[in-house]
Amino acid sequence: MSVSQPPLLFALSESRALGSGIARAAGIEVAPLEERAFEEGEFKLRPLTSVRERTVFVVQSLAGSAGSGVAERLVRLLFLLLGLRDAGAARVIALVPYLAFARKDRRTQPRDPVNARYVAELLEATAIARLVSLDVHNPAAFDNAFRVPTDLLSALPMFVDHFAGQGLEAPIAVASPDVGGIKRAQIFRELLERRLNQDVELVFIEKRRARGVIASGRVVGEAKAREVIVLDDLCATGGTLIHAASALREAGARAVHAAFTHAPLARGVAALMAADGIARIVLTDSVGPALHADVHSGAGRVTVLPIAPLFGAAIARMTGGAPVAPLLGSWPPADAQ
Repeated sequence: MSVSQPPLLFALSESRALGSGIARAAGIEVAPLEERAFEEGEFKLRPLTSVRERTVFVVQSLAGSAGSGVAERLVRLLFLLLGLRDAGAARVIALVPYLAFARKDRRTQPRDPVNARYVAELLEATAIARLVSLDVHNPAAFDNAFRVPTDLLSALPMFVDHFAGQGLEAPIAVASPDVGGIKRAQIFRELLERRLNQDVELVFIEKRRARGVIASGRVVGEAKAREVIVLDDLCATGGTLIHAASALREAGARAVHAAFTHAPLARGVAALMAADGIARIVLTDSVGPALHADVHSGAGRVTVLPIAPLFGAAIARMTGGAPVAPLLGSWPPADAQ
């Protein structure tokens, strides 16, 4: 393979806007792709440029929408990855900012499926060289599910960079809305402490769920008279974050801000916007910009951070032989030239 050949990037139509942004950030172009749909629901995907002996990136975020469900997006991604393999690509790297089915990562009842592992097996069957994703629900389960190299990027440094410029008033706390997110909140707190050069409290909320109904318990840690950033990996319906914000306000928090990476359902963001007691809402466009059309009505209160620069930086590092790890420490990365 000629080292002078730049990498190629393909983006399926569901993720075209996201893929175009990533390509611009990486300094490459989106390669042309034929996408044909047939009446009975079948489809054809064909690269319109040679991929032989090339490094190829494929962008597809697996959040469903009215036009295409999660399962359809996953099957289309699998077919394109297999087609690129058969067309002679030297190395195919899947960029999947939002990895669907990742929440079902363990058995909680007899005969329960482990969907996160099944998705991993399907992607591995396409012979991808690498998978790059963003803030999955359970990083340990993600690492254990895959038998191909993976890179897990994080929006936490981007959140730190954003909140550091918002004039938060001390004392400050970072909260996890449940016990399962404590490690994520702890990492965010440490990054924020270093950036602000001040102590940041860590708290969490005991969350109980019975028959699908969430009931927040007591706040563990000191939230009274503090500005609190409640952090989660995703917001689907908004219930968890709304209950956490309510519990924090009852515990005496001066202000509560919500930050999360993924919003697979637009109604979850709408629910947060309608809820009392949440001062700011910060999320990323990991599922694509279309799902966040209603966010504009919350201008000044809702901020959507673009992930294209993060994935573009990851592509540049992977193709240039540099490690991806520095992207997890700060944003912009401390070693950026």
